[in-house]
Amino acid sequence: MDTAKSLILCTVLAVCLALAAADWSQGTATNYGGADGSGTMGGACGYGNLYNAGYGINNAALSQTLFNDGASCGQCYLITCDGSRSGGQYCKPGNSVTVSATNLCPPNYGLSNGGWCGPGRPHFDMSQPAFENIGVYQAGVIPVLYQQVKCWRSGGVRFSLAGSNYFLLVNIQNLSGSGSVGAAWVKGDKTGWIQMSRNWGANWQAQAGLVGQGLSFAVTSSGGQYIQFINVAPAWWKFGETYTTNQNFYY
Repeated sequence: MDTAKSLILCTVLAVCLALAAADWSQGTATNYGGADGSGTMGGACGYGNLYNAGYGINNAALSQTLFNDGASCGQCYLITCDGSRSGGQYCKPGNSVTVSATNLCPPNYGLSNGGWCGPGRPHFDMSQPAFENIGVYQAGVIPVLYQQVKCWRSGGVRFSLAGSNYFLLVNIQNLSGSGSVGAAWVKGDKTGWIQMSRNWGANWQAQAGLVGQGLSFAVTSSGGQYIQFINVAPAWWKFGETYTTNQNFYY
């Protein structure tokens, strides 16, 4: 009986370990932006100043494979250095860091197979401060294990407005939960809900003249949660301004 119990326990433990391991994927990481990370501001998600947008210094540019044409903007990834692979001697064992996706690391076709961010390669070009949590700076590139995790943000979702009299471009920022936008709508005081489309990065567009109308928004996160943000911007809103809400996502 004791042997049978031991076998069952071992089997259960093996399954649990296998499931835990299955949550992790292999990739690689480099770093950019300087020791203070200031060179990571802006980027292909359109967030601009990453502190103002709610993302801070623990950020990364994703390879084309992970960036997914901007659909991954704002997502959070838990990353640890993989000491079992080549280059693992540069790991800081036992350390991990969570980064937000804020930029694209494009392929460099001057290098073999497009370099570290070439097609098919899961790669994180991390801010230097985030990178140094898990690896030695002088390594240049390290092997990593990563998984997408829930984002935790301070405050509510933010809407940054740009465009023209007949075109609205909205950068949707600071999402908790899944971290990224799956669909978005805008509503003026004199309109119904208008479905928006992704323009680039985290920027969503509406071909509509909404100047002079108060604006409400609705967003479905990539995790599937739908929230309406009512009366976000007053009728006297201006292009270039960002409006903060007190609502955020759980998933």
